Amino acid sequence: MAPERGAVRARLRVRVKPRSSVTEVVGMDGGALVVRVAAPPVDGRANRAVCELVADLLDIGRSSVRVEAGERSRDKVLVVDGLAQARVDQALAELKRG
Repeated sequence: MAPERGAVRARLRVRVKPRSSVTEVVGMDGGALVVRVAAPPVDGRANRAVCELVADLLDIGRSSVRVEAGERSRDKVLVVDGLAQARVDQALAELKRG
């Protein structure tokens, strides 16, 4: 997805399962994107892995995704710069269908 003009940012709830055997999107649960990451929750490595996975999923630059809340929790809120909330919601809806 190309960044949109005038779009400030979107938010995304994520539930993280660190130290998994593989980094992948599992699906949706209660409005949160559920992901597994191989990285351990040490020194921010799991957070970086989550941001990279979401950026790849949304086809945007990795620096456009950051943790806004829940840095030390499995439940996080990510901020996505450069995409409207509607575009992020659309990508999640496609994920649910597909």
